[in-house]
Amino acid sequence: MSGLIKDNIFGSSGSIIAAAGGLSWQPVVTASTVTVSSGKGYFINTTSNACTITLPSSAEAGDQIILTDYARTWGTNAITIDSNGLLFQGETDAFIVDYDTAGQAINLVYSGATVGWTPASDIVSAFVPSTTKAIFGYGYTGSNQSMSNIVSGEGVIAADVTGVGTARFDLAGTSFGGDKGIFGYGRNPSTAAFTALTNLVSNLGVIAADVSGVGTARFQLAACTFGDGEAIFAYGNNSGVKSMSNKISTSGVVASDVTGVGTARQHLSATGFGDDKGIFIYGNNGGTQYQISNLVSNSGVIATDTSVSGTAKIGTAAAGYGGDKAIVGFGTATGTITSTTNLISNSGVVSADVTGVGTARHSVAAATYGGDKAVFAYGDTSDGGWSSLKNLVSNSGVVASDVAGVGTARASLAATGFGS
Repeated sequence: MSGLIKDNIFGSSGSIIAAAGGLSWQPVVTASTVTVSSGKGYFINTTSNACTITLPSSAEAGDQIILTDYARTWGTNAITIDSNGLLFQGETDAFIVDYDTAGQAINLVYSGATVGWTPASDIVSAFVPSTTKAIFGYGYTGSNQSMSNIVSGEGVIAADVTGVGTARFDLAGTSFGGDKGIFGYGRNPSTAAFTALTNLVSNLGVIAADVSGVGTARFQLAACTFGDGEAIFAYGNNSGVKSMSNKISTSGVVASDVTGVGTARQHLSATGFGDDKGIFIYGNNGGTQYQISNLVSNSGVIATDTSVSGTAKIGTAAAGYGGDKAIVGFGTATGTITSTTNLISNSGVVSADVTGVGTARHSVAAATYGGDKAVFAYGDTSDGGWSSLKNLVSNSGVVASDVAGVGTARASLAATGFGS
């Protein structure tokens, strides 16, 4: 038997079995420094800090070390390689070697004294948010609510789960980190008009307790994903419409306000599209409804207004489908409640109105589930006509007819995907 044998175990016959790949994978590294050894693989978690990685001071040709971005945070907190007296791709250890791309994995092999350590492969794993389940939360029934309803990978909405966190409505929700979600902001007139509270959703669909708000408290805002697992809240109302935004890190930390771009408005919707970008669409300021969108780049930069197809409306909801496209639908257009929808291409182009399927309603919520499908649910069919109806969206963007609702009928709630 040839090759490097690590972490051998004894089988039932007493034979020695080599670990897969010939490498011994180590516990996740969270420290700011670590000295690594040949023949081992390391998950480097830089969520909280950058990390300097010191390679062995001696090596033989063929020695191998693998480093991988555990939490996809090298783009925020990079790793630095210290070659510890040996060459790295022909350069001395005075040469600074950083890896600062989210999702990177490096397969280092020692080639000998002439060139030293060299990356046999240096790849970035594409990050495509693909949530398998969804959750609807909070809302209004004439009073503030905090219950939630999980959506299975097959699009089945479960019964109410007793709420966690402050009951409120007119909030926003989005996924982040690839498999988690967040609810944020909103209003609760019985305690305070507006709030900036957030509640994280685990990759098992468990809503966490309130987190003290960051940024301007407001309601009727929207949120979407972008980039490698980040997300963003934007727009809304706090004694006047706003256009500021607040980014959400891959670990769910909300940043302070950033001065807004685009028309200040409220009662809009947002969704991710195209694997790593987002879009905010429609909304209003007083009696003016806007037929506009603002694209979000994969670095979280909100673009200026773009005129879009479709009837200007408020109280819509939006979600991704088909892996890289999205849909926005339902809402109120100049006083008329509608069930029309508009498809959004993987380049962010909004299509003309598609005749609605299902009961017209506004203040609905929507989320991606099953990796490539979407669901609209709940909403208000009239002034106080609370609904728990749902309409599934196929992976080709076709909206299905009404399905009798499960859970408390309500409106002005939020939704997000989770799980992967």
